[in-house]
Amino acid sequence: MSTPDFQTFQRALGRHLRDPRRSPRPAGIPARRMAIYNELLFTNICGFLDQCFPVCRATLGEQRWRRLNRNFFRDWPSHTPWFREIPQEFVRYLQAAEIRQPLPAWFTELAHYEWVELAVDIMDRPIPPHDPAGNLLIGQPLLNPTLMNLDYQWPVHLIGPNYRPRKIQPSQLLVFRDREDKVRFVASTPVTSRLLKLVGERGLNGRAACLHIASELHHPAPEALVSHGHAMLSQLREQGIILGTKS
Repeated sequence: MSTPDFQTFQRALGRHLRDPRRSPRPAGIPARRMAIYNELLFTNICGFLDQCFPVCRATLGEQRWRRLNRNFFRDWPSHTPWFREIPQEFVRYLQAAEIRQPLPAWFTELAHYEWVELAVDIMDRPIPPHDPAGNLLIGQPLLNPTLMNLDYQWPVHLIGPNYRPRKIQPSQLLVFRDREDKVRFVASTPVTSRLLKLVGERGLNGRAACLHIASELHHPAPEALVSHGHAMLSQLREQGIILGTKS
């Protein structure tokens, strides 16, 4: 078989594996063996999705969930060679593709929220040098490098088979790995989320971040907000969301 013929065969095989109902089986492959291979590949994909997205599966129902799995397998051009990245590709599919079947308005955010647990669990980010007891107002707070500071339009942490929201309810969540390498979920607020972004992304010290928020809120007593912010930063350090101050 020449190289062009082999590539033609590979493309035909790939089309058939993705959509066996509409793409013919390549000539020369026994039907029974092809059917076994088709089932094996799709079952493996479903296994990774089932494990990462149990709430999505339960809320959508088995029939609709499997149909969505099949559509993802058929339509999404995933390029990753890593099995553990299949769930992330599924989230990208939901975010970017025109899904052919109707899904709840909150479904994509729910899938992202479920994927976050895996993402934080396997995240490989070393902890920089820092002072665990550093002054969080004067120094620059060091955020846990595994922290994901999330803003959703829906209360994804509450959604399940017994609760499907009908109206948008914005929610803020902090997901991180603690000192024992366990993934933790903490409900947040818009002010806490903003504070963490200012010290993490903007590199402000605690006091400057609190004053910045006071200005944004047109707070009548900025120093009172600094005091409140200091208490908040200290609590975040106790939870392991802030590790101390940068050295």
